[in-house]
Amino acid sequence: MIARKILELQLRRIGVFAAEETISSHPKLDRCFRILWANHGDDISIQYSGTAALKGDLVRSGQRRVQGILKDRYISFKRYYLNNFSDGTKQDAIDLLQGHYKVSVGGDITPPSQTGGLEAIASFPLALCLVLIGLLLTTMSLGQVGNDPRHLLFSVVWGSISVGIASFVRAKGRIFCNRPRLQLHDKPGF
Repeated sequence: MIARKILELQLRRIGVFAAEETISSHPKLDRCFRILWANHGDDISIQYSGTAALKGDLVRSGQRRVQGILKDRYISFKRYYLNNFSDGTKQDAIDLLQGHYKVSVGGDITPPSQTGGLEAIASFPLALCLVLIGLLLTTMSLGQVGNDPRHLLFSVVWGSISVGIASFVRAKGRIFCNRPRLQLHDKPGF
């Protein structure tokens, strides 16, 4: 709204618009302005969140549609995933550029939490795949129990492995998140 008013004011000052003329009184210009504004919002949103802006359909057309609501739901899930499982290094880069973290000359720039241990290999997508494969094998084995009773044992083993991995991820969830790893100073620049 502010950008629209400023553009109208600028167009009046250079003589393109009359005193009472608005962007809305020119349907093609209004449509182009909405699309330009929505595309600009998408570009900015992609920079900070990795996804397009929410409510893009409302900005582009002036109406909220079911397709736009479903797209926003997808974008929200994608933002959640990106924020929790892949944006840690992006935040580290932002903190480094803003001076919240300083690299000491000759010092090791790898924080202790990244040098090894379970955090170095923990991967939520991998854990999810293992759980799903375990559940699939459990289901397949249960289907074969009538032919061979040993499949009941296989089902219990695969089910236990799946439950064990899922429980471990739930209990140790923070190590599966990709969060910033650099140790920040209390005050920027110090």
